[in-house]
Amino acid sequence: MTSREQLWHPPREELTLTSAEVHVWRAALDPPVSCVEQLQRLLSADELQRASRFHFPRDRRRFSVARGVLRDILSRYLGVPPAALAFRYSAYGKPALVDVVAQEGLRFNISHAHELALFAITCGPEVGVDIEYLHRTIACEEIAERFFSARERVSLRAVPEEMKQQAFFNCWTRKEAYIKAHGEGLSLPLDQFDVSLTPGEPAALLATRVDPHDARRWSLQAVTPGPGYVAALAIEGQARHLTCWQWREPHESR
Repeated sequence: MTSREQLWHPPREELTLTSAEVHVWRAALDPPVSCVEQLQRLLSADELQRASRFHFPRDRRRFSVARGVLRDILSRYLGVPPAALAFRYSAYGKPALVDVVAQEGLRFNISHAHELALFAITCGPEVGVDIEYLHRTIACEEIAERFFSARERVSLRAVPEEMKQQAFFNCWTRKEAYIKAHGEGLSLPLDQFDVSLTPGEPAALLATRVDPHDARRWSLQAVTPGPGYVAALAIEGQARHLTCWQWREPHESR
């Protein structure tokens, strides 16, 4: 396969997911108006209220699309109508399924940036995902000095200038994915663990200082969402077989 982009497959009609796998779905956040309206009808009252808090219409629309797509994706695995799904949230805002469907052991996480969203799904292990948009001016080294670990700052300085933005976002997405999988939010300081960041090197959680054994309990995997984006997965336990699905509008994919 010559293009990483080809890894994003149209979804199968019947989806299965084992504990040895992780599925990542990619969805565009600016679909046609008819699709936006269809997805909004799936949302709960609290999700509609959360959407209404965004100041800009584009942000309200993209939040609604992301939540609607999440419901549609989860319903494919569970055989439950998308609008019937219910969620609970941890003290740090990580969502999970409630009631009977939670007994299926399905775990998920969501991240969105610019025009794309990613949805990571596992059966059993905790998971975190983060996606970031590259096409913007950002003070990489200044931000790294504030938030990255000493080891990561040294690694970033060693990267050639033309690769520095890629390296910065490699680090950022891997750290965010690990924090989201852990479910502790920013109570887990960004500078208290080390991840790989050099372009071309495998994604890895190198060391943790809050709990030195934690680095052996989690795996990181890089994800390629498409040109201009960087993403990463953090998974409890060993790395899983990764399958990438391209979400389609419900009437197109079923």
